[in-house]
Amino acid sequence: MSNPTLVLAEAAASWHHRDLDDDLRWATRRVILDWFATTLPGCPLSPSTLLAEALAACRGAGNAICYVDGQPASARHAALLNACASHTVEFDDIFKDGGYHPGSPTVSAALAVAQDRGASLEQLHRAIIAGYEVGCRVSLAIQPSHYRYWHTTSTVGTIGAAVATAMLLGADAERIAHAIALSSSFAGGHQQNLQGDGMAKALHPGHAADAGILAGMAAAHGVTASLDSLHGDNGFAAATSASSGDWAAALEGLGAWTPIMHMTVKNHGCCGHIFPALDGLRLLQEREGFAAEAIESIHVAGYGATYQMCNRANPGSAQEARFSLQYCIAAQMVLGAVRLAAFAPEALAHSAIRALMARVSVSEDQELAAAYPKKRMARLLVRLKDGRQLEHFQKTRKGDPEDPLSDAELVAKFDELAGSVLSSAQLNALRQTVLHGNELPGMLRLSV
Repeated sequence: MSNPTLVLAEAAASWHHRDLDDDLRWATRRVILDWFATTLPGCPLSPSTLLAEALAACRGAGNAICYVDGQPASARHAALLNACASHTVEFDDIFKDGGYHPGSPTVSAALAVAQDRGASLEQLHRAIIAGYEVGCRVSLAIQPSHYRYWHTTSTVGTIGAAVATAMLLGADAERIAHAIALSSSFAGGHQQNLQGDGMAKALHPGHAADAGILAGMAAAHGVTASLDSLHGDNGFAAATSASSGDWAAALEGLGAWTPIMHMTVKNHGCCGHIFPALDGLRLLQEREGFAAEAIESIHVAGYGATYQMCNRANPGSAQEARFSLQYCIAAQMVLGAVRLAAFAPEALAHSAIRALMARVSVSEDQELAAAYPKKRMARLLVRLKDGRQLEHFQKTRKGDPEDPLSDAELVAKFDELAGSVLSSAQLNALRQTVLHGNELPGMLRLSV
């Protein structure tokens, strides 16, 4: 077997000079717009605001923009805080087959380094594409077993951020390989901190962005590591998954397709493992025309992660509610959508939502579990008070590559989410810059 670290590093370095066709350039602009959509509403919220206070004395000098406080900072400081904000409201992009949110760590690191170094927009785009290429393919090698104990966005996100950083610093394939190897030692973030009311989950991609920049900068300046770090007997894959990695699957199609063209754009502000149930319930409701008060019970049969992570019958906070299938199903029925408003204090205490939650249950379907992570599906059984029993099998999620958000739908998401903290003029200017401009996005002052 070829050394996957070297193969992936060569693939990343090729993005220094490969042609970027119009579709690839547009996909990258979409990724950046979606990053701002999910990052900006998280900026005025904890834990980013608390972390900004904690690190105020060590922000460092630099030209990177920390959107949490609207001030310039060192690249590492800005990336850390921005990445935390990006993961707070649970709208960040997904590489479905790898169970991985690449945008929060990778775009946060790349944009901060690009701003700090005065890189061109072209260089930023190429760095993000390369960071997605390596990170997403590493996730394919170690999933789904990695996710049993590890938070992929935190672990693999460190590698994606390192590659993007090394690219922006002009690293060749050899030094990118060392960035990958170094970052595999910095990677961390376990599943227990995704449970309960704690704030650690949002800090995971923050740490990944920060540690990735450290690895990328170190490698670009000649710091070396073991180039067997990904696949060796005591390496990253062996330590964090059921084997030393399925590198054949990870490298399949390398050069023929690139992951940034196959991203999921989140259409709901909650854990993606709840999406098939939400999408299926909406279709069933549109077809049958029932309201929340007509429901006797709802049962969702999902794949393993849906049951293991999202079976939370009585969430006590917005963070827990975003991972509660019971809450999100009830909120969609009562409020009409699971967006930012669904996690406001008044929604969390809404009597109709709480009453319906008690009638929602979830189980694991072995057939659906076997198809994960390639397929994210759900079976729904809705019993109505008039005696009707309605069944629906949801085979896809809205926003996945099989059922993508259109450009208009993505812009509407951006306008809704970023518009919650930006003025109309700022919103329009940022949208124009990201989608059609030739310069890096700049400073923003949140209007909250």
